Amino acid sequence: MVRFSESVSFDHRLALFDIEGSLAHAAMLAKVGLITEEERAAIAGGFAQIQAEIEAGAFHWDVALEDVHMNLEQALRQRVPAAAKLHTARSRNDQVATAMRLFFRSAAETVVSALEGVMRSLLAKAEATQAVAIPGYTHLQRAQPVSMAHHLLAYVEMFGRDRERFQEFRQRANVCPLGSGALAGTTLPIDRAHTARLLGFVDEAGNPRMTRNSLDAVADRDIFLEFASHATLCAVHLSRIAEDLILWASSEFRFVDLPDAFTTGSSLMPQKKNPDSLELIRGKSARVHGSLTTLVTLVKGLPLTYNRDLQEDKPPVFDAFDTLLSCLDVLSGTLDGMQARPEACAAAVADPLLLATDLADYLVNQGVPFRDAHHLVGAAVGLAEKKACPLPELSDADVKAIDARFGDDWRVCFDIPRALAAREMPGMPGPRQVAAEIARWSRDLGSIDAL
Repeated sequence: MVRFSESVSFDHRLALFDIEGSLAHAAMLAKVGLITEEERAAIAGGFAQIQAEIEAGAFHWDVALEDVHMNLEQALRQRVPAAAKLHTARSRNDQVATAMRLFFRSAAETVVSALEGVMRSLLAKAEATQAVAIPGYTHLQRAQPVSMAHHLLAYVEMFGRDRERFQEFRQRANVCPLGSGALAGTTLPIDRAHTARLLGFVDEAGNPRMTRNSLDAVADRDIFLEFASHATLCAVHLSRIAEDLILWASSEFRFVDLPDAFTTGSSLMPQKKNPDSLELIRGKSARVHGSLTTLVTLVKGLPLTYNRDLQEDKPPVFDAFDTLLSCLDVLSGTLDGMQARPEACAAAVADPLLLATDLADYLVNQGVPFRDAHHLVGAAVGLAEKKACPLPELSDADVKAIDARFGDDWRVCFDIPRALAAREMPGMPGPRQVAAEIARWSRDLGSIDAL
């Protein structure tokens, strides 16, 4: 049962957050007169020794003491007699909830920093590939031309939304549950606002932010679910860009070369250069998704307030956090070493069918209703396929036989720079729009010159 019920093997990573919460709690107890200032100082001194041992890897974690909190309390009581008073007006329930909120604040900041690293890497590649045109795809079929930069900027947008979600999440996590006790608070004269201020649980004006219901404070796992949910959506974006880059690096596309440090060879085939970093990102995203499923299933049937099931809320959160960070770090490294292959991109984007929609737009400008224009261009495409020739190599007589509103200048549509330059409205892949988006994100993220 000791082995079955222990959690210190994974929650020991909360040690520094638990110490931070305990120091603030001790300071509050001293302020309201429940312990003396000398006792508070002794507690702080004992924790300083313990923290030094933890950071040096010299602290012994005892599974018989169950969790990180009891391990720290026992170690402190062996050194400081006043430690017996530390748990005054506190339960492990609100102690754990506080340590986790401190963890989530830190984790959100770390993820935001990692996301900004990926965004800067993407932005640097977008800066370098503004003049590289590639096919855009729907249904994995060539559709219309875009610049590689515009494609990469789509992922900057996705990761930008992820960053915003984690920033907002930090604010929701930044609420202090300490003082809620096991479930009904305490009869002792504590000062929750003072503790909240000491731990930085404050709003922009410096006012303390405290949980408003003691039952909810110890039973709620919304922030666990929210963190895992945001991580899951970010992992979806990671998996999608990994798939795009895997395709781009394939022999069939050859749009990019991946860095050797982030690829591997085959144990049998000497010619292989496998995109292992990207395939692992794609695979590890499933672990993040699984963490969310675990948490949802864990919480869905629990009555208020605390139940021991909730001990199992930490492993999926920690795994989602660790996996997400490693994937973001590896994606940044892969992107930094990735090189575009302009000649292969130019060959792919030379397909004139990518500009069939531009030809329909040409007819619209001649006064043809779009649905009719769509049908007429479709007929021209069918004729080109029948004649086994590229669409712009049809004769004027051929297209005029389809409809007389094909003018003598109908082939003007089949020019990639012209096609991109015609798309200069907000959100489109026109060169000026792309450059403006790169400039906007550069201002947001800081200079990319160092990348």
